[in-house]
Amino acid sequence: MPSYSAPLKDYQFLLHRVFKVEELSQTSLFEHATPDVFDAVLTEAARFCENVLAPINRSGDEQGCQFENGRVTTPDGFREAYALFRDGGWAGLTAAPEHGGQGLPHCLQILVDEMTTSANFGFAMYRGLNEAAYRLLVRYGSDHLKDTYLEAFATGALLPTMNLTEPHCGSDLGLLRTRAEPDDQGTYRISGNKIFITGGEHDLTDNIPHFVLARLPDAPAGSRGISLFLVPKLYTDEESGLEVRNALSCGAIEHKMGLKASATCVMNYDGAKGWLVGAPHSGLQAMFTLMNAARLGVGVQGVSAAESSHQIASAYAAERKQGKAPGTTGVGPDPINQHPDVRRMLLTQKAFAEGGRAFALRMAFSIDKAHAADHAAEREKHEDLVQVMTPIVKAFLSDAGNEAANLGVQILGGHGYIREWGAEQWVRDIRIATIYEGTNGIQALDLTGRKLTLKDGAALGQYLSLLKSLLEDANNSFSPAADGLTALEDLSDLTARLKSATAAQVSEVASEYLAFFGLVSLAAEWALIAKTALVHQKEDPQFYADKLETAHFYMKRLLPRYLALDASIKAVL
Repeated sequence: MPSYSAPLKDYQFLLHRVFKVEELSQTSLFEHATPDVFDAVLTEAARFCENVLAPINRSGDEQGCQFENGRVTTPDGFREAYALFRDGGWAGLTAAPEHGGQGLPHCLQILVDEMTTSANFGFAMYRGLNEAAYRLLVRYGSDHLKDTYLEAFATGALLPTMNLTEPHCGSDLGLLRTRAEPDDQGTYRISGNKIFITGGEHDLTDNIPHFVLARLPDAPAGSRGISLFLVPKLYTDEESGLEVRNALSCGAIEHKMGLKASATCVMNYDGAKGWLVGAPHSGLQAMFTLMNAARLGVGVQGVSAAESSHQIASAYAAERKQGKAPGTTGVGPDPINQHPDVRRMLLTQKAFAEGGRAFALRMAFSIDKAHAADHAAEREKHEDLVQVMTPIVKAFLSDAGNEAANLGVQILGGHGYIREWGAEQWVRDIRIATIYEGTNGIQALDLTGRKLTLKDGAALGQYLSLLKSLLEDANNSFSPAADGLTALEDLSDLTARLKSATAAQVSEVASEYLAFFGLVSLAAEWALIAKTALVHQKEDPQFYADKLETAHFYMKRLLPRYLALDASIKAVL
């Protein structure tokens, strides 16, 4: 049976040595978030994930969710685990203390999210939108909605959902048909059908608030005519004061390839009572608060897949003896982790997990710095970085997670293809990450469309300058950083070419360009990691030697993938 061990040592290295988390505690917003607080929270989260969530992961996958008469039952142990999760305050790490949250930085939240997902991906899906839904209502909610739901989101008493997709439209939301008719009470009646709704129905909480995109009667055509509504499963009738069951229902749950412990629902709205969120016809603008947060979350899921798959594969490879590895002495078969090809696959998983974690943390730190900034210019700088990084984090890291999960099966061989070790579950579970929250192809179009031209290219230029700075700073002590600088030069050249290319050309190479960008982004993170490891290597020689080996492997064996991408893109441009 596989087990999960939270990589606390790597978290502490990134937080304290690489990103210097103490800088956040020097701001007025996060002055209470000292390094000791970070360590204490992560230690407790690790204990919960390892001892409560991980033991019910495989059983949850095998049992799955059950659907009967419109009701969904989660796998055995999930209700009890969620009660512990909620009571432990894990749902509201970043929410304001006045609403029952802890007011901690986002960079801490994503590490807790990584652990939760690594230990039990299906469980983690239910609470994935709490923080983003809280932020959405803070920014766009009416006083009534804030009074009713902010504390419930912050404490995890309620688990919100996001309702976008309909049977006839996926990513093209301009085609949606769900209707919102105003009633005589200042609210709206929502009618329509939504599919692929994570946690649309479950038994973890009694009430479920749904954020639903719909059209008002006077809505213009296309995506500019969409409004956002909060439609709860239960609401309090103002006249009687009684709790009322809303006119919505779960029509079915999907039978999926993976994530079987997470209920993916077909939702039917039959004149359900809803409250407008934000301005009429501005629903997409508000909904992007949820979607962009979810996209960072998907990138973190890719890190979880790489980390957990690597843990499974490395444990197996250390035990499994087969054949003689080149250059070894002695008699008898060697552990397969001594065979060069297996070693290559293990290092690929490790490079994606640890480099991807640093990349996701960089984006989270930018979110925190934007929130904590005292000056508008500083806030705007970090917000621009977040906008540029979002599609790369989502797409590149989810692709990397899929590759790492498949490598895990390959390392285990036939034992990876059966259920015993848990490697095949990760292949099934993480496969959706490249599809939901905007397919990776759509993320590539966002990067080459909106982000390439954002502020006349200044936002993307700022990120390219950051990458150059990280690589140049590392180059004096870590010579492979020069390979990253060469790749960055080619990426900058392609960026200039894209600006003068036709729309058809840009669309044709967008996914390859994003993959190129992701490779260079991770190269910069690994250069910084290596530079930091060289400074501190005497403190823990084995730990830092391991970092340097993986950094060298990434720069020399994985980064060169950009050369094929470069040639392919230039064949079009």
